[in-house]
Amino acid sequence: MDVPLSCYACGTTAALADGARCDCGEPYWVQTDPSTFEWPDTSERSLWRYRALLPDVTPAGLAAGAGGTPLVRAPRLDDDVGATVHVKYEGANPTGTFKDRGSAVGVAAGAAAGDDAVGTVSHGNMARSMAAHAASAGLDCLVLVPADIPVERLALLARYDPTILRVEGDYGRLYRESLRVGSEAGVRFVNSDTPLRVAGQGTTALEIAESFAPDVPDAVVLPVSSGGHASGVWKAFRDLSAADLVDRVPRLYFVQTSACAPIAEAWARRDDVVTPVEAGETVAYSIANADPPSGNRVLAAASETDGGVLAVDDDAILDARRALASSAGLFVESACATVLAGARRLHDRGDLVADDDVVLVATGTGFTERDLDAPGVDAETVPLSALDETVARII
Repeated sequence: MDVPLSCYACGTTAALADGARCDCGEPYWVQTDPSTFEWPDTSERSLWRYRALLPDVTPAGLAAGAGGTPLVRAPRLDDDVGATVHVKYEGANPTGTFKDRGSAVGVAAGAAAGDDAVGTVSHGNMARSMAAHAASAGLDCLVLVPADIPVERLALLARYDPTILRVEGDYGRLYRESLRVGSEAGVRFVNSDTPLRVAGQGTTALEIAESFAPDVPDAVVLPVSSGGHASGVWKAFRDLSAADLVDRVPRLYFVQTSACAPIAEAWARRDDVVTPVEAGETVAYSIANADPPSGNRVLAAASETDGGVLAVDDDAILDARRALASSAGLFVESACATVLAGARRLHDRGDLVADDDVVLVATGTGFTERDLDAPGVDAETVPLSALDETVARII
């Protein structure tokens, strides 16, 4: 399958068969020609409405339903953030997270190329997504997970009947080794920042931009782990700029957990290279990536768009998670509650102002992880005969 690639850092071009990373050490992304791209005149709501900017593959099964998620206006968060708040709710994807965007493209490409098996390295969400899309396409799926993955995530993953290997050792090295092992074993690994996945995940930005067209939001706030989603969003906005469909690219802000914030720490040092760190314990388990493979690309995205990278602690994350549920009606994964916690900080330091339109990308549903901060429930019990009297008293 011939998919052209290019390196954002040095401009080198390649093909999909050449691998996921350039000789300069940075990741490739899918090379596109946006010069003739226009907003599609189609009723199709999935990510495939943007097929002109995607690899030339035909989706089947679950892949055809990825993307097309709602952009929700959240007025009760405006005062919290000091701006006009919109939430891009990725929990509406088939397996409940934005990972379905990349899995849809990666698995569809694998099927088109005649692959027998696909694989991924994941803490849970991407593993579940890949396994589901592979099952729908009739492909085998090999999932490599860290040995300490929470049992509830493993149980959800097993529902799709992939082959699961729990792997001890350095997670960053596992990412790199999987690409080598997969190439030798005939398994197409669609990892966190590989070109096919990044292409699919960039459609988040295309949907946001089309919802605002002909305008664009002033700022977009995303959680960041490996940097694959961040990279795709950045590239998609650049493509839209090249197509003259937007007059500017929004400021891109990326948020990490302070327990594991190698990209935010590099940003604070004004470095352009990310240094691996030791990961600490955090409620935002799924974004605790100590050695993010696209970390340098995230720094470039933040710099080019006049955005930034910041970190928030667990208390701020859990408070934001509660606020998203109680004020926006969205129950999200702890990792993606970082966007509201981060937006609050951005407002406090003056980076978000009253006339800004801000999009918080809520990357996944909260229903797939254990509820660490579930509120206690003290519900009154009354007989049916006392219902009228009781409602009148409490309302």
